[in-house]
Amino acid sequence: MTRPDSVLTVLRRHPDLARLAAGSFDFDLDRAEHVEEVRLASGAPLRAVAGDDTGGTYFTCADGAVLYASSEGGAGLIGAGMDEALEILFGLPGWHDYTDLDLAADDEALEAVFNRTEDEIRGSYGPELDADRSALLSGLGLRRLPRRELLHRLQESLLRTEPEFLLVNADEGCAYALLDRLPRPPLWQAVLAPGRADLARMRADRTCWDAIANDPVRRATVLRAAQYDRQPGDLQLLRVLLQQEAVHSGPTEELRLAVVLVGLHGKTEDHALLRSLRESDPDFHFLLGGFPDSARGLTQWAADFDESNYGPDPHDEFDLTWTALARRQGRTELARAALIRILDDTGPRDGALLGLLANELNALGDLGQAIRARRLLASLQDDAGRRGSALVHLASLQRRHGEVEAAWQSLQRAVALLDGPPPPPPTDQPAFDLDLPEPPCRTFTWRELGLGVMVTEEHFLIAQAAVSLGLHDVAQEALRSGKTMLDGLSHPTENLRQAAEVAQTPAAPR
Repeated sequence: MTRPDSVLTVLRRHPDLARLAAGSFDFDLDRAEHVEEVRLASGAPLRAVAGDDTGGTYFTCADGAVLYASSEGGAGLIGAGMDEALEILFGLPGWHDYTDLDLAADDEALEAVFNRTEDEIRGSYGPELDADRSALLSGLGLRRLPRRELLHRLQESLLRTEPEFLLVNADEGCAYALLDRLPRPPLWQAVLAPGRADLARMRADRTCWDAIANDPVRRATVLRAAQYDRQPGDLQLLRVLLQQEAVHSGPTEELRLAVVLVGLHGKTEDHALLRSLRESDPDFHFLLGGFPDSARGLTQWAADFDESNYGPDPHDEFDLTWTALARRQGRTELARAALIRILDDTGPRDGALLGLLANELNALGDLGQAIRARRLLASLQDDAGRRGSALVHLASLQRRHGEVEAAWQSLQRAVALLDGPPPPPPTDQPAFDLDLPEPPCRTFTWRELGLGVMVTEEHFLIAQAAVSLGLHDVAQEALRSGKTMLDGLSHPTENLRQAAEVAQTPAAPR
C-alpha cells in the first residue's frame, strides 16, 4: 500500500481509543485477518486493517477506500477513505442494517430507526456509547455529521463497489455478493453512454462525422446507440458508418447491424450499394444471408433481420455484447465484473455460454477466470472428444498463466480422452473373411487433423515453459511425447518443426 492512513496510525498509538472502537463500535484492530484468502478481481492491492466479532473484515484499498467483507460472503465499500469510514461507523453503529434504508424517508422515520438501534447497543454491550463516540471523534480528529448525511455517504460508497472493488475468493475466483440491494443502472447504460453522446454530436454537427466514423470503437458504440434511438434523419450518417465499417473492419456484427439500419429505410440506391457490398466478398455474402434480389424486398428483409437479431430494446441484447464493447472501450473492470457475475451464475445447462465466457475473459487478459470457465466447461462434457478438446484449451490457458504442471496434467488427460480406450487384445478365435465391402473413404483420426497439430504444438510450448520454471522432468516428458506426435503427422507444418527445435535445446537432459 502506498498511502498510509493517519487516523489508523493514531488509533494504533492510543490503545485506549482502540479499545473504545473495538468495544462499542466493533472495529477491532486485533481482528485484521479474514476468514479466507480474498483479493480484488482487478488485482489491485488490498490490506486487512481491522475486523469485527462476526468474522467480518475491514480492508483498505490502494486509493484509500475502505472495503468491508462479511464472513458470509458479502462485500462493499463503506467509505472513500478511513476518515469517512470511521465517521460512518461511529456515527451509525449498526450500519449493516442500514444499507437498504430509503433516503427518501422523512427525518422522523430515519431517526426512529437510528435511535432504536443505538438503544439496543446501550442495553447490550455499549452502555457508554455516547461518551465513547465523543472520545473517539475528538481523539481522532473526526467530524460529527448528521446521521442522514452519514447514511447518504454510506450508500454512495456502496454503489461504487463495482466494478473497481469487486472482491473474489482467492482460490476459486467466485465473487462476493453485494452488501446492499440498492438499485443500479444496467450494464448497457454505462456502455452505451459514450455512443449516445457521439450520436448526438453527429446529429448536430457534420464536421465531427469523420473523427467518429474512423474510430472503430466509437463507430461500433454509436451504431449500437443508433439501434436503440432510431430517427428518420439518421440515414446519411448511417451510410457513412456502414462504409467505414466495411472498409476498415470487415464482416463484423456491427457491419450487419449498419446494413439492417440502412435497409430499414428501404431506399433503392441503398439496395444497390448493399448488394454490391454483399457480392464483393464471400464473407460479406455469408454475413448478409437472404439478402433480397430486388429493392422492393429490402425493407422487409431488414425488418425480419431486425426482429430476429436486434430490435429496439437494449434490455433484450445478450450481456456479452455489452461486455465485449466495454472491453473494446478500454473499460476493463466494467467488463471483468460483469463477466465474473455471469460466470458465477452458470449451471449445468450453460456449456455454450461457458465457452463464450472463457473466450471473453481470455480476450480481457484475465487468464485465471478464463481457466475457471474452461474447467467448468470441460466438466460438463459427456462426450470424450469434446471433453478432450476442452482440456486442450484449458492446458493452453494454464500454461500461459504459469500453471505449467497443471497444464501438463490437463494435456495428458486430453490426449488420453481423444485417443479413447485401447483396442481389445487379440483372441485365439479364428478370423472369418466375410467379404465385406471396403469403406468408401478413409477415416482420419484426431491426430491427423488440426486438433492434432494444436496438441503437438502445446507439448512443445509446455516444454519451453517448464524449463523456464526449472521443471526439467516435465519439460523432458512433454518434449518426448510431442516429438512422438510430430513423427506421426503426415504433413507437419514448418512452424511446428521450428517449435520442436526451440523446445528441444533448453529441454535437453542435464
